[in-house]
Amino acid sequence: MSDQKRILVGEDSSIIINLTRSVLAFENYEMKAARNGKQVLELLEKEDFDLILMDLNMPVLDGIECTKAIRALSDPVKSKLPIIAISGNMNNYTIVEFRKIGFNEFIQKPLDFDMVLATVKKYLS
Repeated sequence: MSDQKRILVGEDSSIIINLTRSVLAFENYEMKAARNGKQVLELLEKEDFDLILMDLNMPVLDGIECTKAIRALSDPVKSKLPIIAISGNMNNYTIVEFRKIGFNEFIQKPLDFDMVLATVKKYLS
């Protein structure tokens, strides 16, 4: 059996964090949550993860700036982690713009948790 996959979720909504944790637990993924982009970067500095789910609109440091900072990291593994954007305002960006920022995928809110699981599996299988 392979090692348990670790997912870092950058999200400021407790409801979404708890729902996401429940859904990811079905597939035996371990999840850590950060309430803003600064906390995402702090956790990433101390721990290893296999994938990041990143809300675009967070306090302190938003998901876009946080993703740019991750892509600029000197660590060759951490700087290339799959990052999936989650947001309610996808219409402000095209998928090409998301990719230029550094996101691998985008999931629209309100979250369809079947899609969340399918997208996570796509990158962690």
